Amino acid sequence: MGDHLPIGVRITDVERETPSVSTIWFDNRFPLNPGQFVMVWVPGIDEVPMALSSPSSITVQKAGDATSALLSMKKGDKFGVRGPFGNGFALKDDTLAIAGGVGAAPLLSLAMTGVVSTFILGARNADELLFRKRLEKVTELKIMTDDGSAGEKGFAVQGMDNLSLDRYSQVCVCGPEKMMYSVLLHLRAKGLEERGKFSLHRYMKCGCGVCGSCCIDPMGLCVCHDGPVFSGDLLLENEFGHYSRDGSGRRKPV
Repeated sequence: MGDHLPIGVRITDVERETPSVSTIWFDNRFPLNPGQFVMVWVPGIDEVPMALSSPSSITVQKAGDATSALLSMKKGDKFGVRGPFGNGFALKDDTLAIAGGVGAAPLLSLAMTGVVSTFILGARNADELLFRKRLEKVTELKIMTDDGSAGEKGFAVQGMDNLSLDRYSQVCVCGPEKMMYSVLLHLRAKGLEERGKFSLHRYMKCGCGVCGSCCIDPMGLCVCHDGPVFSGDLLLENEFGHYSRDGSGRRKPV
């Protein structure tokens, strides 16, 4: 079956991860390079891009009509999946992973391969920490919370302060763009921006590089086809950290 046609999947389980996030498990395994995404189709509502948190699951946070519909579904319900699309993170030993909020989803599948030496997991508070128990089993986990209710108090980027970044082969990052941009500036200050690998999120329609709705200025690269993972040295030259575009193509600040 072609990647450009949706495959119907049936929900086998819904796992509440945090008060605002749930993982939806389904009855199909997709070939996955950690960091790739799929287009999730909710019939009659919308189709949206989402990272796979495993070959058989997506981890969903309410952000619009489609995610609200997904979070209302139960075991036995069906939706459509196209993909996986795009590139992903390279599987390199001694990787540092940095996640903010639901950005932990694509980085979980990377950590499960065993290549992540250190994982910085950031959230607003202890209740919003994703995959804590699973990650503690496979990597050295460093927790940062905005309010200090778990781990150290501070933002995810501050978790880098006492690390020797030279020891890591790459720094894989996913989360809110302001957080990711802060990580990129931190790496640039140490001359390590090319080691940063950042997973971007942009408005998408096709998911396969045809419609151009997810192109980034000024290079015209498509996040769906050329990304979603981009090297930090490339992102210093474009819109990353400054603005994105809505469904009509108008700029909006990140």
